[in-house]
Amino acid sequence: MAKPPKKPGGKTAATTTGDMPQIDIGLSAGDRSKIADGLSHFLADSYTLYLKTHNFHWNITGPMFNSLHVMFEGQYTEEWTALDAIAERIRALGYRAPGSYAAFARLSSIEDAEVADDSDWREMVRQLVLGNEAVCRTARKVLKTADNAGDDPTVDLMTQRLNIHEKNAWMLRSLLA
Repeated sequence: MAKPPKKPGGKTAATTTGDMPQIDIGLSAGDRSKIADGLSHFLADSYTLYLKTHNFHWNITGPMFNSLHVMFEGQYTEEWTALDAIAERIRALGYRAPGSYAAFARLSSIEDAEVADDSDWREMVRQLVLGNEAVCRTARKVLKTADNAGDDPTVDLMTQRLNIHEKNAWMLRSLLA
């Protein structure tokens, strides 16, 4: 039977059941819980924005079709890849990542709105600006919580996501100028 791992200083880490050690990554359980909760909201916002961007990619029509179709594809592809990193960070903190439409609807701050006219590219772009900005606001909350707890990996993840979503919001907003 394997022995529980040693804590720094030679003490044995506490175990929950059998040989499964408790999470001891240098963050308190309370901090991990707060950060994971914030990341769950961030994941929900990110997924909702991804879905909205993909929807607009599929359904755009009219004179802006080609340029927006390509722009939306680049954005939703990048957003899709990021979802995995966010969910895996929640898991690394010891919590279950939300993964259902019901959970995302409950946790997201982004309105799930359709555009009635598929050629109304301005409304699609406006909604994506608002969605990217909402993701940024949620990321800033998580970043502050993680920074206060000394959770550098989450701070790094939120900084990367902020950079991307602020740039996307700026590029989309520029289309409306």
